[in-house]
Amino acid sequence: MVSAAEQMAANTSWAALGKATDLRNRIFFTLGLLVVYRLGTYIPVPGIDGTALREFVEQASTGVAGIVSMFTGGALGRMGIFALGIMPYISASIMVQLLTAMVPSLEQLKKEGEQGRKKINQYTRYGTVVLATLQAYGLAASLEGGDLVTDPGWYFRASCVITLVGGTMFLMWLGEQITARGVGNGISLIIFVGIVAELPAALAQFFASGRSGAISPAVIVGVIIMVIAVIAFVVFMERALRKITIQYPRRQVGMKMTEAQQSHLPVKVNPAGVIPAIFASSLLLLPVTISTFSGGEGTSPVMATILAYFGPGQPLYLAFFGGMIIFFAYFYTFNVSFKPDDVADNLKNQNGFVPGIRPGKKTADYLEYVVNRILVVGSLYLAAVALLPEILRTQLNIPFYFGGTSVLIVVSVTMDTIQQVQSHLLAHQYEGLIQKSKLSGKGKARKKRGGPARR
Repeated sequence: MVSAAEQMAANTSWAALGKATDLRNRIFFTLGLLVVYRLGTYIPVPGIDGTALREFVEQASTGVAGIVSMFTGGALGRMGIFALGIMPYISASIMVQLLTAMVPSLEQLKKEGEQGRKKINQYTRYGTVVLATLQAYGLAASLEGGDLVTDPGWYFRASCVITLVGGTMFLMWLGEQITARGVGNGISLIIFVGIVAELPAALAQFFASGRSGAISPAVIVGVIIMVIAVIAFVVFMERALRKITIQYPRRQVGMKMTEAQQSHLPVKVNPAGVIPAIFASSLLLLPVTISTFSGGEGTSPVMATILAYFGPGQPLYLAFFGGMIIFFAYFYTFNVSFKPDDVADNLKNQNGFVPGIRPGKKTADYLEYVVNRILVVGSLYLAAVALLPEILRTQLNIPFYFGGTSVLIVVSVTMDTIQQVQSHLLAHQYEGLIQKSKLSGKGKARKKRGGPARR
């Protein structure tokens, strides 16, 4: 049985976008801030030797530098003011959420509602400043070690750190503004736009390698088929649901007695979305970011050993990447996206229950059991999508933009943004129906207040 909301959503047309003024303003606001972000990736950090940087990027674009540059929208390769990207904020969010699950005082803050959430966000911002400062200083020292600076010294390091930290904090603010006043998740959209903007150049480089004979035509056709298959698989899995039956008993609403109703609680196979892949990538890219521009001379023996074992395509890198994706899939689901205790309390407050399960603690335990089993499939799906193309990419020497992580981010963010746009359109339709019903109600009231009927 299709509900009224589902039927209205199916009948929602994109032509209604012209009438939804608030949604149109939100879309323009989001696009405007994303354009500001893209412009910032082309503003260089002061004191960089542009000629030496271009030569270095041309040599390292297919290696580690290309991987790091993908998550910064190419800003790292150009050493723009957004060279650190949004990764320090994501790393700080990971740390704060881990501490929230372990520290009782932070866990109590999380339960205090809006005020507690603001306090935790403030701690996340402080952590972002600390991490961005450390990464910016490491990057400045690496640039000096790689002879990519016109005037090395403490003045350059200070200006580089201030510029990069300011750029990261500005990006964080942009993401928060998009989430609050635009459409979609601001942080995910910033990463999404960075990948999509650099995709044409990666495609041109890929096909140029095919024309020069570096990559065979069979490999090109195989990569295209692989990307299409991964996109289809991601779309299928992101739309997959496990429906839990919810029963609502007969109850009195006002002066009427409503009949018993049966509904469903939809649980996605992948409740965490693309967040686990982004979290895992940010942790793996931390040592790579520091050592990218240092060259062979500036890399310490310890860092060289870490990069040798945790470089892209290495067994330890793949094992750690897959393990982190699975860990964050469980962690983010049970701490952010789906909390069994909160869901069970909401069902109990609405007099809803799972047939055969007692409300309250028993329902929470049952939901946790179901979600745990679902996440076995969801987390393995995320790990497979991120790792299998990564292995092929390393073996065939194709651009990182065709890897599983980038495809997963692009497809998931696109689906989430479209879903939010449709939700806004659906809400606009409801508002129109309510307004029409009020107007028709006023018209009937006027007719009733007319003069006495003729006999």
